[in-house]
Amino acid sequence: MSAQPDHVPVTPYAPTPGAPAELLAQLRADRRAARWVPAFEQEWAAALEESRQTFSLAALYEVVQVWQARIASVPAVDAFLASGRNEAGFVTMDEVRSRRR
Repeated sequence: MSAQPDHVPVTPYAPTPGAPAELLAQLRADRRAARWVPAFEQEWAAALEESRQTFSLAALYEVVQVWQARIASVPAVDAFLASGRNEAGFVTMDEVRSRRR
């Protein structure tokens, strides 16, 4: 018998070196650029400072991953808004809070 691990190690997410610049270009090309570019730049600056203090790239990777997810969700959000914001079948936050109590 060989001593092989019974699980596959998870490879940590690591964006490509050019990912932040590509994200910024995508954000600048979007109609929401006036709000999104300053928000991205602020989050990126905070992550850079954190990475300097902790000697870890995790904060930078997280900012890239979160913004990639936001950009990927744009079509779904736009479709929802174009549909007249039909929220039938959804639960309000007040209902969720009252159920917890």
